[in-house]
This record gives sequence, structure tokens and C-alpha cells, in this order.
Amino acid sequence: MPLEIERKFLVKSRAWRAGARACAIRQGYLCSGAGATARIRIAGAEAFITVKGKTQGISRAEFEYPIPLHDAEVMLETLCVRPLIEKTRYSLEHAGKLWTVDVFEGENDGLVMAEVELTGPEEQVALPDWVGEEVTDDPRYRNSALVSAPLGGPALVEAELGNGA
Repeated sequence: MPLEIERKFLVKSRAWRAGARACAIRQGYLCSGAGATARIRIAGAEAFITVKGKTQGISRAEFEYPIPLHDAEVMLETLCVRPLIEKTRYSLEHAGKLWTVDVFEGENDGLVMAEVELTGPEEQVALPDWVGEEVTDDPRYRNSALVSAPLGGPALVEAELGNGA
């Protein structure tokens, strides 16, 4: 079974930008719950449907399949919960690991998060100096949660001050 094993962090500076490669992403959720989520994503000129299982620690089952771009566009417009997640994903390497930095737009404008995928839950990773607080275990920072409770604008400020819901 394919597993996603990742850690997430808020980003505290722009030092990651040098040499990062960008890709525009739009994604929406067909369904999201305690047991599983089903997502449609357009990344650049490619489209995918992804089903993720319940998170256990920092791991969860993940099944991702390419789909026709036109189909993804129709599903995003007609089937997915609003608002859609809009972000630019930047990819860069640090200490031998591929990191992604998501700069959110739309309802989550102002939110910037970094992720690193691991080969196992116990793997140690060198943290870049531009990452801040780890939010791996905070469900508010899951993309599926950002649909129903966006963390951009004033909500982002409240969350950073420890007053957010």
C-alpha cells in the first residue's frame, strides 16, 4: 500500500526562494472526513485524483492517479466543495531532501507552509533555517481543512498569535 509520510512546517522567511521551481496548483475536495479524503488536483498541465486514508502519526495511505485535464477542470467546477485551494508550489532541495513550499492564494492568502516527505516515520531530517513552527499534528493545516476553515488574512494572524480556532 502506498504511504504518504510527511512533516509540515510554517515558513518564517523568504530565504527558500533562491533556486526554487514553481508550479501553479488548483485543487478541490470531492469528499473529506475522518476516514478518507478524495481530491482533484490540477498541477501545471497535469491532473490527478487522489484518495488519502486516515492519518496515523505522520503517515497515511495515499493513492494517486492521473486523469484527463478536461475531466479535472469539470470536476473542480461542478463537484468540488468551495472554496478551491489555490497555491503556487515551489520545489527545492535542502540537505539531500526534496522540500515543497506552498504559497496559498484566494481564501488562504498569506499562508505559507513547507513539507518534506520521508521514507519512514522515524527518519531524521535536517531542518532549513527558513522553517518555523511544526504543524504536522495540527489538523487546521491540512489542505482539506483549509476549505472549510481558511487560514488566510485575519484568520492567519489569529492562528499565529495562538488565538485561532
